[in-house]
Amino acid sequence: MQGIPAFVILDGATGELITADGREAISEDPKGKEFPWKPPSIWDALGSEFLSGTEGDTAELDEIRGAGKVIGLYFSAHWCPPCRGFTPELIKSYSNHLKAKGLEIIFVSSDRDQGSFLEYYGTMPWLAIPQGDKRKDALSKRFGVQGIPSFVLIDGETGETINGNARGNISSDPEGSDFPYRPKPLNDMVQDGPGEINEEVTLCVMMEGCEQATSDAAIETLKAIAAACKEKKEEFSFLYATRTGGPTEQVRALTKIGAPSSAPKMVLLDIPDEGGYYVSPATEVTPDTVRGFLDAYKAGTLERKQLG
Repeated sequence: MQGIPAFVILDGATGELITADGREAISEDPKGKEFPWKPPSIWDALGSEFLSGTEGDTAELDEIRGAGKVIGLYFSAHWCPPCRGFTPELIKSYSNHLKAKGLEIIFVSSDRDQGSFLEYYGTMPWLAIPQGDKRKDALSKRFGVQGIPSFVLIDGETGETINGNARGNISSDPEGSDFPYRPKPLNDMVQDGPGEINEEVTLCVMMEGCEQATSDAAIETLKAIAAACKEKKEEFSFLYATRTGGPTEQVRALTKIGAPSSAPKMVLLDIPDEGGYYVSPATEVTPDTVRGFLDAYKAGTLERKQLG
């Protein structure tokens, strides 16, 4: 829970979560016509029919579903400058490499009028949900879309989410060497992007000024710990940086840890906690210093600082 009031709906027999958005459900449906407000499945949220070009042609969901298929949901809008910058990258990657690897894309528009939607969609070689369609809100809510452009990948056979934030993967690997970009336990923040940093507590190990031997040893340590955390389903993400680029300068500025030096710096970012962060005093990356830092966070014994 990020704030109150909050209203959570549980199954009375199993105790399983039905929805954490009960407050919004009450506001939208005060008479309870849709009670208990069970979220739709991914296939129900997607619907069965999509636009195929701007001339009125349509395509069915069954045409893009199936084994070996990956469905990309592209949340974007013409009025958004970062979107207009990313769209040509996605078109190039899709047309030259990823379509042949089984990717099918559906444009989920946040355009404010039909004219802007048609102008923007006219540049795209894939399917789209019509502008203003209620499916847009359902999908945005399901995948927790906070801003655009956002690019989500789901399994075309099972509907399971493969990658909830694949925008950075398109930019860093446009030829699709690692497609379909299943999240790795440990990622290079310059090469792979910030990952789930806005949604999950993330350990950032900053090593832009370190010697290669120091960085290599630290990465091996982080790989083992990140893999163990993933297996145990501990909700931590792991990022490292061995060179300046991507979000490194912003991370250093927001956490006030100073310029790169010959010693690694470990920072835990807890952006979901209204922008909290924690700094480790350790100057080495070892199993003991990393695990100790994470355990201290879970025990609540670290000093919380505020990003900014």
